[in-house]
Amino acid sequence: MIEEILRLFSPPLKKHLQVKLKNRWKSIQEIRIRVNQPVEIVFNSETEWLSEFIVTKEDGVYLLNQVSQFSLYRMEEELKHGYVTIQGGHRVGLAGKVNTEAGKVKAIKDITFFNIRIAKAKIGVATPYITYLYEGNYCNTLVIGPPQTGKTTLLRDMARLISSGWKQVEPMKVGIVDERSEIAGCVNGVPQHNVGMRTDVLDACPKAEGMMMLIRSMSPSVIIVDEIGGDKDVWAIQEALHAGVKVICSVHGDCLQDILKRDSLQPLFRSKQFDRFVILQKSKQPGDISEILTNQGENIIQKVGYKKNEMDWSTTMCSGDNMDRISHRIPPKRSSEAN
Repeated sequence: MIEEILRLFSPPLKKHLQVKLKNRWKSIQEIRIRVNQPVEIVFNSETEWLSEFIVTKEDGVYLLNQVSQFSLYRMEEELKHGYVTIQGGHRVGLAGKVNTEAGKVKAIKDITFFNIRIAKAKIGVATPYITYLYEGNYCNTLVIGPPQTGKTTLLRDMARLISSGWKQVEPMKVGIVDERSEIAGCVNGVPQHNVGMRTDVLDACPKAEGMMMLIRSMSPSVIIVDEIGGDKDVWAIQEALHAGVKVICSVHGDCLQDILKRDSLQPLFRSKQFDRFVILQKSKQPGDISEILTNQGENIIQKVGYKKNEMDWSTTMCSGDNMDRISHRIPPKRSSEAN
């Protein structure tokens, strides 16, 4: 991991970081680079500044060349989204002057702000909890938590367990729609993280379209997606469930009560589509699960002697033959979209 990150920086900056971060790499979350400003380093429990080093324009150009492999043209699509996934599954966020066309982002120019987000796969993080999400088949599950609480890390390890099998549970086919290239961290289509041998990934693909594509082409038994929220996401989840596919997904929120108030998610809650709600809370140790609730509101994890901070970080079995069971109707538009 260290070399994958250090290679991005100019020799002077690399030297300063090697001294500053010696023996501390495991606790780093982000390295933020801003031209004409000191380097910001975000750890698990604190933020520090490399105040003795002011980033120059040349440092920024060097970093951008390393990220793009000296070709901004080949990064055209990534620049529209504002981030690039590099070897190791790490994500580099980019900001600067935005060019638009017909109200949509065409490209980012004069890039002078960078956020290197360190990917930390935690093998086994979901192992103590996967049993609560299985009752003869996997439960449709919504993982809820504020930013940087370990939602993506948890989803990634769930994919690995489900597609590899655990205890007496047989492996199942998993499909990941990785819209922001964070779950599998693909580079040139190849996952940089261990998501299991029976997992297929649609990288950098919008969630709603991706779920439909996976069901039609890859016949997954379980679909995993990150950060749902829009009407199209909700429609696609409903279609997947109607096709007999189980869905495990995440959403930003402080608690279940907060999520229950969101208008776009109401169709899923009214019909009780989710069987489990996994609630994470922000703490010094990412992955701090406070509750696992049923759709009746029962906290099943406390009943079996759950211990706080236990996580490390970061009905019939379906056959999976769902290729002809997905409808091709267009998702309904909201009144604001119709105009």
